[in-house]
Amino acid sequence: MHELSMARDILEIIRGHVPPGSAVESVRVQVGELAGILPENLHFCFTSLVADTPFKGVRLEITPVPVRGCCNRCGETSTMSVTEIICPSCKSPDVAVVGGRELQVSEIVLEHVKGIP
Repeated sequence: MHELSMARDILEIIRGHVPPGSAVESVRVQVGELAGILPENLHFCFTSLVADTPFKGVRLEITPVPVRGCCNRCGETSTMSVTEIICPSCKSPDVAVVGGRELQVSEIVLEHVKGIP
């Protein structure tokens, strides 16, 4: 399961960026439509991995990233369908994919501690 290794990577990123003793509320991840990741599987794997760790209860918030392509014929950059990567302006199939393959941790949100601004 590809999502399991991605969930492990996300957990390692959290461990590497959060000071010891800090409470993590959520981690926000951007997942491109062409990344080959099923968001529901990623969520399940992440929740299972953190169950017996200090990060139990951390919410994984997944933001889908649409496919974006730049047309080599007319130069237009547009959002495109996963099933039909063609330029919506000139209908050319000569398109370079420039977005939608991402899998990126965009934010780690720490819990607010009372008395600390």
